[in-house]
Amino acid sequence: MPELSLLTIMFLIFIVCQRLGELFIARQNTAALLEKGAVEHGAWHYPFMVTLHTFWVLALLLAGHVQEVNYFWFAIFAVLQFFRLWILITLGERWTTRIIVLDEPLVLEGPFKYFKHPNYMLVVAEIFVAPMVLGLWQMAIVFSILNAAMLFIRIREEEKALSHLRISE
Repeated sequence: MPELSLLTIMFLIFIVCQRLGELFIARQNTAALLEKGAVEHGAWHYPFMVTLHTFWVLALLLAGHVQEVNYFWFAIFAVLQFFRLWILITLGERWTTRIIVLDEPLVLEGPFKYFKHPNYMLVVAEIFVAPMVLGLWQMAIVFSILNAAMLFIRIREEEKALSHLRISE
């Protein structure tokens, strides 16, 4: 049986805790936004997105717990976490995992000044990079393809929901 690497286990624990923490923040932010009169759009696809991300984390845990960390990919993953923090800080209480639209001007500062969908860019990168940290290139490819299909739907729904706010940009 392969020896367990402490860094690998810490990496996997970080991913699980990060995802659970984000769900907690997203739930709080969603409730606060809805209380302010925001409206959810595209809720029909949300369970599929949650399922995809749940299977991604489970696959990382099951296939990755006996793998060694690749330091090159680990460094890229670490840089992505700073991008994640920038996005979360910029959106503040407007960050959520759902498409919740508040009838207020869009956030156009921080990474949103440079990119239309920086959070999706981050997720695309993480879905690929995290498995690569553990040498799971097949998983990186499969989940990247599945995530691309999900984002095709998700971004269309979000653009439709935000279209009335984009006119004033």
